[in-house]
Amino acid sequence: MKETLQRYIGNLKEYWSSRSKKQKTIMISVAAFCIVLIAIAAIIGTRTNLVPLYSNLTPSETGTIKESLDTRGIASEIADSGTTIKVPEESVDTLKVELAAEGIPKSGSIDYAFFSQNAGIGMTENEFNVLKLEAMQTELANLIKGIDGVNDAKVMINLPAKGIFVNDSSEEASASIVLNTKPGHQFEESQIHALYHLVAKSIPSLPTDNIVITNQFFEYFDLKNKQNASPESTFAAQHEIKKDIERDVQRQVQNMLGTLMGQDKVVVSVTADIDFTQENREENLITPVDEENMEGIAISAQKITETFTGNGNAAGGFTPAGGSDEPAGSDADSYLENRNSNGDYERIEETINNEVNKIRREIVESPYKVRDLGIQVMVEPPTADDPASLPQERINDITQILGTVVRTTINKDAAAAELTDEVIQDKIVVSVQPFNGKVVFPEETDTSLPWWIYAIGGVLLLIIALLIFLFAKARQKQKQEEEMELEAQETFNLPDVNDEHETESTMRRKQLEKMAKEKPEDFAKLLRTWIAED
Repeated sequence: MKETLQRYIGNLKEYWSSRSKKQKTIMISVAAFCIVLIAIAAIIGTRTNLVPLYSNLTPSETGTIKESLDTRGIASEIADSGTTIKVPEESVDTLKVELAAEGIPKSGSIDYAFFSQNAGIGMTENEFNVLKLEAMQTELANLIKGIDGVNDAKVMINLPAKGIFVNDSSEEASASIVLNTKPGHQFEESQIHALYHLVAKSIPSLPTDNIVITNQFFEYFDLKNKQNASPESTFAAQHEIKKDIERDVQRQVQNMLGTLMGQDKVVVSVTADIDFTQENREENLITPVDEENMEGIAISAQKITETFTGNGNAAGGFTPAGGSDEPAGSDADSYLENRNSNGDYERIEETINNEVNKIRREIVESPYKVRDLGIQVMVEPPTADDPASLPQERINDITQILGTVVRTTINKDAAAAELTDEVIQDKIVVSVQPFNGKVVFPEETDTSLPWWIYAIGGVLLLIIALLIFLFAKARQKQKQEEEMELEAQETFNLPDVNDEHETESTMRRKQLEKMAKEKPEDFAKLLRTWIAED
């Protein structure tokens, strides 16, 4: 074995010494590259892919989970400033079930299960009331968390102290709620109404007027209750309507431009002028049925025609008072003049009764009309320090979008002037500049491996397979060559048992015989030398 190893080492040294300097450099570089690739593939293949186990944790919850994972010997990592804990991907489902069975994570909040676990006779009334209030807040927060669009909820309840006398007037409770809503989620009016009533029915003596609900962005969710309106609150109601209109337009523009430029690249401000004048009027109109000819529908018609034709001797002639046939005075002269003449008479009378449209209208004008609207938009360019990175075509598109919003929102009857393009442009401001006070939200890290890692791994596998194939082939070839050398070199010399022990004279004699056979001339010279000496 040792001789075989030495022979391999000798062949390797001889092969290495026979290579040129360039060939040696190439071989060393290839070997080093293969080693590096193999090391990278090993690191990537053995690296554990960590995914979030729980998110939005408090520091106490993160510490409890971390301690439990360490005792189990499971690798974990804390991210997002201590609010997220990550574990190997293949252990997520199992750990969630096991930790839930142990009651982890423990948020430190008290719910109604606390009383069943820690009920005792040593608890005072004040302690019980404090724990009851905390449990009420926790249970109400858990109810709100189940609503779609709500990530988390914090509830603060203020319960009035009970009076010691029966005649004491009972005070009302109040509640303040802060919601952690999903980005971009918009609650409908019916959902806000249901949320207010959920809170009001969960706490005794809590009217909806004593509930305040807001989110992490300080957006107030107001309950529009018309029954609570009063003359004293007219200004507050009108101001709230104005804010609602401005907020609706602002959200619409923010979502639209945020989709175009990015949610953190756009800031929108809206100001509105609302006309709260309410008009009630009654109109009694009479219009023709046929407006083109200004005629109505004929419901009845009457036509009378009288005609007369006669000569001078009309029946029932005139008889004068004196008994003669001729009248006296001027009447007699006229009678004599027309006595022998002919005459015609005709009278036509037509009466038509037409029906017309009689319209009675009772009109109640809406008291909420947008009289004027202004939109101010600040846009951060793609490259924050380079305002020229935002092309002018994009700014023109934004301006056109805002112009359409303004034109369709302003009431044409309530507008002070005609909405021309110049007037619309005066109501829009688009400013392009970097945002220095922008809030940066932590981004979720992508735990998936990039595609080039898989490509490098495939190449490494091909290289390793090729090297193994070449090494096996070279090993087989070398083994065949060694076997052929051994067969050529090995000679089996079996000594004859009948041969006598060789002496010095015997060896000389064999050498002389061999010399006489192979080299007769040298053998003859040697004999002549021996004869001359003798």
